[in-house]
Amino acid sequence: MATNQNQKPHAIMISLPLQGHIIPFVNLAIKIASKGFSVTFAHHEFVHHHISNSQYNSTDIDIFAQARSSGLDINYTTISDGFPIEFDRSADSDTYMESLFSRFPEKVDELVGKIVQSRSSSGSNFFLISDTFSLWPAKIAEKYGLVDVSFWTEPALVFSLYYHLQLLRENGHVPVNGRWENVVYLPGIQSINTKDFMSYLQGSELTLLHKLIFQAFDTVKSADFILCNTVQELEAEAISALQEKQPFYAIGPLFQGDFKNSLVSRSLLPESNCTEWLNSRPAGSVLYISFGSLAKTDKNVILEIGWWDFT
Repeated sequence: MATNQNQKPHAIMISLPLQGHIIPFVNLAIKIASKGFSVTFAHHEFVHHHISNSQYNSTDIDIFAQARSSGLDINYTTISDGFPIEFDRSADSDTYMESLFSRFPEKVDELVGKIVQSRSSSGSNFFLISDTFSLWPAKIAEKYGLVDVSFWTEPALVFSLYYHLQLLRENGHVPVNGRWENVVYLPGIQSINTKDFMSYLQGSELTLLHKLIFQAFDTVKSADFILCNTVQELEAEAISALQEKQPFYAIGPLFQGDFKNSLVSRSLLPESNCTEWLNSRPAGSVLYISFGSLAKTDKNVILEIGWWDFT
């Protein structure tokens, strides 16, 4: 892509519709806008519906309005995933995920085409920033002459394990299938035990989600840049090894700032500030466990965890 040094860079950002991906994606949009980028940020329509209802009790709202009023150049839009708002995406996750990766790219293509066309006279330098787990960025970036930027929301070590999946398979360490062994041959990772691998590398079962994740890490190898929400000093060796493969940059940790005074709402569920409650608890008495937004559990499981002895 030819660059125009006199024009403001324009980032088109489309987040993965999962809570743990939405938060750093929004934070990245705020960050790059504060550095002089023009940003067009697109949420899935159902994500917009959940965020706006949970935070404002109304869907007729621009969640980036306050960010713009602070002087940031961020335009906000929504994109359909092809399903009605009321469709239960968690209950029928396979149908949803298959559509997200097979038919959703057409929606992205349409949106990106409109944005690029509407700003064609401005001579903007366009960047397409997408989640690493997305399968569509390379083709769309090539079609419209955009810089393909992949954003990884997790640690560089986790990225490296997925990135070197074929090497792990060749050495018989994936799938793990209960064989706990130290792995010492991965670039930038001195040693890691297979028991510490992600759950998607543990068993031999290949679900649709497994296949999509593995395919995404074939796709990311064609990205122009990879941004990682990690700290350079904490993962220097892993980052250095990845930089020998592709341009890979640690840009974290990405935070929006004061919890109570965030410029943009990011939560799919109602939020509350628990600082006062935490301060009232004895030191070391509170355990925080995050299951992630895809995990399904019930009250009995939570109660059982509560009875565990963590001493």
